[in-house]
Amino acid sequence: MTQGLCILGSTGSIGQNCLRVIDSLPDRFNVVALSAGKNLEVLAAQVVKYQPRWVVVAREEDRSSLQQRLQLQGYTRPVRIASGVEGQVDAVTDPEVGFVVSASYGTTGLVATYRAICAGKHVGLANKETLVAAGELVMRTAAEQGIEVLPIDSEHCAVHQCLRSGQRSEVNRLILTGSGGPFRNTPPELFDSITPEQALRHPVWKMGGRITIDSATLMNKGLEVIEARWLFGVPAAQIDVIIHPESIVHSMVEFKDGFVMAQLSVPDMRIPIQYALTYPERVAVNGEGLGLDWLALQKLSFCQPDTQRFPCLDLAREALRQGGIAPCALNAADEVAVKAFLDRRLKFRDIPRVIETVLQQMPAGQTLTSLDDVLQADAEARRRAAEAIPGIGA
Repeated sequence: MTQGLCILGSTGSIGQNCLRVIDSLPDRFNVVALSAGKNLEVLAAQVVKYQPRWVVVAREEDRSSLQQRLQLQGYTRPVRIASGVEGQVDAVTDPEVGFVVSASYGTTGLVATYRAICAGKHVGLANKETLVAAGELVMRTAAEQGIEVLPIDSEHCAVHQCLRSGQRSEVNRLILTGSGGPFRNTPPELFDSITPEQALRHPVWKMGGRITIDSATLMNKGLEVIEARWLFGVPAAQIDVIIHPESIVHSMVEFKDGFVMAQLSVPDMRIPIQYALTYPERVAVNGEGLGLDWLALQKLSFCQPDTQRFPCLDLAREALRQGGIAPCALNAADEVAVKAFLDRRLKFRDIPRVIETVLQQMPAGQTLTSLDDVLQADAEARRRAAEAIPGIGA
């Protein structure tokens, strides 16, 4: 029996890799719904190939544009074209959908992912922002529904696998690894001259714009610490980050008896995607270059992250320590600051300054008890970030 899938963010890097995995495992999956942003050309090609029941675009005005593209390609099968958050919610809650891949950009897929969990759908999570902004709420709802949220992010997928060898009560610490980004060895005095083009050249992974910049600032590791806190129920003090430029060891779990379990694989997102889609089975990978060549490994090196040059990691830890709305505000401010950097309205070094400013302005101690609380905190942090950027950028 095939599994009905909904992919939020189907035209992005994770979404396209997810469809490659589906292609490699014929007869296991049925694409029921696809949701994407503005890349209508790629989306139309996906619709023609996978013939989903639902297609969701970001904007209402894009519905007719997508319909026209499909007509030009001679596509005549019936398909429901919806838009916005409402369309995403309708798609993820379709009775034929059993598994939702949440890979939308930023907080775009937060509401739909939460509604999917409320509806009892299993979720493969590639979107850090969902748990950063609303981790406690999302994981509590998943527990109430008996749903396991399966991480697609390579580091958390690695931790998930390592934890299968022991009990949570036996864990001493989680060790998340990171490549260190493109500026790991860049002298601090050159940071003001870093361009968006330079920051988008990740040394290992091919990813979308925001996550690539977050990797360059080490904010991605900070977001992963927050995400790991909620995914695995481990206190922040037991979650460490270590820089591993080769990106072969994706993360480790140290147990109380001194044993360390590490997950190693080539840095290709098809591997953790397939793990989530086929869990708890382990299915043979079908693709070139997905096996690890041990003889080709010259070294595996590790070092501590430099939080003096990359303060975003400490900002994320502080937001997690504060709790309440702070992680949500951190995520929102980062998204706004990264866009300003890509638009050349901020320098690279100014990104953490905007985030710190917003965290200082947000009310302390305020808790998030509903999705509406999360969305209000997100909007307020974005507003404050947008107000801070002109002064800091100047």
